[in-house]
Amino acid sequence: QLQLVESGGGLVQPGGSLRLSCTASSPTLEYYTIGWFRQAPGKERQEVSCISTSGSTSNYADSVKGRFTISRDSAKNTVYLQMNSLKPEDTAVYICAAEYRGIARQNSCSYSTMEYWGKGILVNVSS
Repeated sequence: QLQLVESGGGLVQPGGSLRLSCTASSPTLEYYTIGWFRQAPGKERQEVSCISTSGSTSNYADSVKGRFTISRDSAKNTVYLQMNSLKPEDTAVYICAAEYRGIARQNSCSYSTMEYWGKGILVNVSS
């Protein structure tokens, strides 16, 4: 059973940056598509970004394009979400999710087929 753990959240001023991490003790995240989602208070969960197992394909919500970057580090078994130029409207609980795709490297990612979910971490953008 894959257990995902998010870290790196916190309070940041508008215009600032944070880097979120999604990791698992085992098994390796290498065979999983990873997605980041967020949920603001009183709002529905929103897709933010996803990355393929090959790392060659990533998708972003329009609201974060050009500001957020998703990447994966196989050696550290971690997927990152670098968030720059943060805005108050980015405030939310950010949740990491994963879908098993097998050992062959895949060049696509989808938000709708995630199987495993982390507990989430709060990002608060406020002055």
